[in-house]
Amino acid sequence: MPTAVPTDTLTELFEEHRPMLLGVAYRMLGRTADAEDVVQEAWLRWTAADRAAVREPRAFLVRITTRLAIDRLRQTQARRESYVGPWLPEPVVTDFGPAAPDSAERALLADSVSLAVLVVLESLSPLERAVFVLREAFGFPFGEIAAALDRSEAAVRQLAGRARRHVDEGRPRYDVDPAERRDLTERFLSAAAGGDLGELLALLAPDARLVGDSGGKSKAPLRIIEGADKVGRFLFAVARDFSVGYELRFLELNGAPALLVLADGKPDTVFQIESRDGLVQCVHIIRNPDKLRGLADA
Repeated sequence: MPTAVPTDTLTELFEEHRPMLLGVAYRMLGRTADAEDVVQEAWLRWTAADRAAVREPRAFLVRITTRLAIDRLRQTQARRESYVGPWLPEPVVTDFGPAAPDSAERALLADSVSLAVLVVLESLSPLERAVFVLREAFGFPFGEIAAALDRSEAAVRQLAGRARRHVDEGRPRYDVDPAERRDLTERFLSAAAGGDLGELLALLAPDARLVGDSGGKSKAPLRIIEGADKVGRFLFAVARDFSVGYELRFLELNGAPALLVLADGKPDTVFQIESRDGLVQCVHIIRNPDKLRGLADA
């Protein structure tokens, strides 16, 4: 029989760790609804657990959440294969607050949740992704990760090394300074809205890319657009569509400045750029309405 523990105590312990559990699940799955489902299931497992067997609440909750996320990821991979057009993670508002007491730790958290990194994580196996998230984003010791995944520490170290190599090879080298990126974003959007194609093209790297995610549910490119000229001309045309009747709002999404476009008060589009050496390297556009619902109160 599970040892009786006051419900208030169980709830307090779980709520203490909930932000971290959501962070793990979101980085594993790239979708807030899936992450919230996983954390809810972890709560149910937590309340039903034999208290005498739970020596360390955090370790228990991380283990349950990670294993549930791995199972959910395996289930959703088939859906990803049939997704219409390019796939991008669901954007989330990031406010690390006390979770990141210094700038170095905040930069690490921001990088681990960036759209660019989450896209690369899609190429990892579920186990590799779990190890990468727990080790790189949250700094868990290899021994604790091994216990969470029921693997040997040596096996976990191998998974970590393989995951790190894949991420390093696949992750674009972008600047991460938020102030510089916001300044470039504002100049870039100003050039587009002002109808200055020459200035717009001058801000784009020659090999710039544009990735649009609509899931086939709204208007967006169904293929990645490559090359400064093609990207610039596409955005030049899009900017005219947003010139009247839309509300524009800057906010931080996935650790970086982004522009949220609202139509009739509802989230319509998210624009976010990646930059290097003062030039736009990649433009992410998210228009799948299912991925924008969580920004309604942003």
